[in-house]
Amino acid sequence: MRQEQRHRAGLGVAIASAVTFSTSGALAKSLIDAGWSPAAAVAVRISIAALVLAAPAAVSMRGRWRTLRRQSGLVIAYGLVAVAGCQLFYFNAIQHLSVGVALMLEYLGTVLVVAWMWIRHGHRPHRLTLCGSAAALAGLALVLGVIGHVQLDLVGVMWGLGAAFGLAAYFVLGSRNSEDLPPLALASAGMAVGAVILLALGGVGALPMHATFGMVTFASHRVSWLIPVACLSLVAAVIAYVAGIAAARMLGARLASFVGLTEVVFAVLVAWLLLGELPTAIQLGGGALIVAGIALVRIDEMRTRSAPQAEPWPAQPELVTPPVALPALSSDIDGR
Repeated sequence: MRQEQRHRAGLGVAIASAVTFSTSGALAKSLIDAGWSPAAAVAVRISIAALVLAAPAAVSMRGRWRTLRRQSGLVIAYGLVAVAGCQLFYFNAIQHLSVGVALMLEYLGTVLVVAWMWIRHGHRPHRLTLCGSAAALAGLALVLGVIGHVQLDLVGVMWGLGAAFGLAAYFVLGSRNSEDLPPLALASAGMAVGAVILLALGGVGALPMHATFGMVTFASHRVSWLIPVACLSLVAAVIAYVAGIAAARMLGARLASFVGLTEVVFAVLVAWLLLGELPTAIQLGGGALIVAGIALVRIDEMRTRSAPQAEPWPAQPELVTPPVALPALSSDIDGR
């Protein structure tokens, strides 16, 4: 019963993370339309978030600073791959592909999580999980509207798959349950690492870094640039990342990654409310498929735990630092 309550709470936290992440596209677009480069918007986003989280993270780490040194590999991998990397790969992908195709490739990271658990830990996915994977990906395609006339660029596909790797790392690394490394500490330190990397790349000219400081258009209103920056940093970064790490630790990488797919559905709703972009019937149908896919994975999770002879999937996969790769900065739609 206690485990079941933990999973229910984890689902709520995961959905909260998806909702807050889904606001980043509309917030960032107001800055980019005003003259900000995507690299600058994301660098400011995670830099401010890291600073905001620094004090509470320090309090949570009181007396356990050696842990941070011991877990430095996790922190660096999370900041490098899951934060800075995923966004940078996505930024490069959308230079060659449409935003919808690039985002769909990124969300293949959910399938990579299942594959990782199978290959690395020997936990073969059951039929319901495979069906849930297929349903969620089909729904994702419908929500993004990529079924139709699509021309794929091989270079863009490679960048998009790199973004998928970064997204998978976000769930796998975030799900490592270290009692002596609180989610606040991992989020703050990871975003600090990501910010340093992005600013360093901007400093050497590898990424464009420019911004304007005046009024911007957001939700059909002229507001100060500080408003979208504050929301982008506090809502779409601080709350989103901390909730995402907590949810991954409560649910495990596999289930958390599938619940994360709801971010796409929420992003459509946010675009509808703030930008007037109405979802189509096909997109709503795609959202229903995503929810159905998550439900199948959830049912499989419950059946696996309750089966007397079944070996349960670990809620916390062991850390394996993935190969270093740098992904992508979302220019006008959500991305980690």
